[in-house]
Amino acid sequence: MTQQALGRFALAVRNVLRHRARTLATLAAISVGVAGLILAGGFVQDIYIQLGEAMIHSQTGHVQVFKQGYREGKNRAPEQYYIADPEKLTGQIAALPGVERTMARLGFAGVLNNGKRDLGVIGEGVEAAPEAALGTFLKYTEGTPLNDADLDGIVVGHGVARSLGLRVGDRVTLVISLAQGAVNTLDFELKGVFQSFSKDFDARAVRIPLAAAKTLLDTSAAHSLVVTVERTEQTEGVAREIARLLKDRGLEVVAWKELSDFYEKTVNLYERQFGVLRLIILLMVILSVANSVNMTLFERTREFGTMLALGDRPATVFKLIMAESVVVGGVGAVAGVILGVVLAYGISAVGIPMPPPPNANLGYTATIRVIPLEIAIAGAIGMVATCLATISPARRAAKLNIVDALRQGV
Repeated sequence: MTQQALGRFALAVRNVLRHRARTLATLAAISVGVAGLILAGGFVQDIYIQLGEAMIHSQTGHVQVFKQGYREGKNRAPEQYYIADPEKLTGQIAALPGVERTMARLGFAGVLNNGKRDLGVIGEGVEAAPEAALGTFLKYTEGTPLNDADLDGIVVGHGVARSLGLRVGDRVTLVISLAQGAVNTLDFELKGVFQSFSKDFDARAVRIPLAAAKTLLDTSAAHSLVVTVERTEQTEGVAREIARLLKDRGLEVVAWKELSDFYEKTVNLYERQFGVLRLIILLMVILSVANSVNMTLFERTREFGTMLALGDRPATVFKLIMAESVVVGGVGAVAGVILGVVLAYGISAVGIPMPPPPNANLGYTATIRVIPLEIAIAGAIGMVATCLATISPARRAAKLNIVDALRQGV
């Protein structure tokens, strides 16, 4: 930075300190706007993270492996998409770095009967212990999850239990039609009733031990392999490693985001809502700063007229005003960042009770995530908004008629 530029910024700092009331008003507008952007951005990110974790730890896991075409054809001919020897594959996948646990699932559609009426259900045969470790976001309103000793146990979604009037300990019959035309049935004892984030899932979901599902479907295969990773951020990398391991075996590897239409729709909804909120906050900052700058420059009209009369060029006046806006914008952005981070930690310590998302059963407690990228963007927006709001008033001040400016206030 040249000596002239340093001198201009030193003068800008003195001018900013000279007009303290206006400066404080401008700083307040900038800092509140920046803090608002940090809080809004952190809140939105928390929604995405919590909803994603809820989907992962109630339904999908981080990664799933299917036979090619299973997702499109499972409703028509699921028996064509069996994964043979799932135990061998889960062992190979479990050996990969970053993998926490693996498990097999066997899907089916059938009818659940309580002795009085029937309900069509979509179920899965699951491995009890790994599924219990995965399903940390499944809330059991009655009973408990399946365990390895529950050979004839069944757990059902809240909607299923309500439709059939089921209570823990009730006996139910599961009826499944095989592709060959035969009908298989097994009796189960209800061990638990769960709620997830999705009403649609809870209205039809049942889970039984994997061994029982294999007996019902007369197979030793599985439809899917579910993989959890040590940290959600590792999902894409682990998925690529699994895909390399299973290359040319006719299997597809799918990360959790592709499996959850509910998650994608909810994220899109919140993106639109909070995008509008961010725009409103940005406009408020620009208008507040523009109003404050206009008032300040109006009060200093004679000062700028005097500068022009003494031989300063219009560009010098413009650069001085912009230097002042950079100083105010920088200080306001830093103050806003500090205010936003302090408020984020304070609010997070208390928590924000939230109602259930669209098409969901369960509410949750939100927090404000302190994310460096969101903080940097908010600070930059505060700075840029201040400079943009100053450009037009600064140009008008630089083009003042000297005589009219000197007469101002006389």
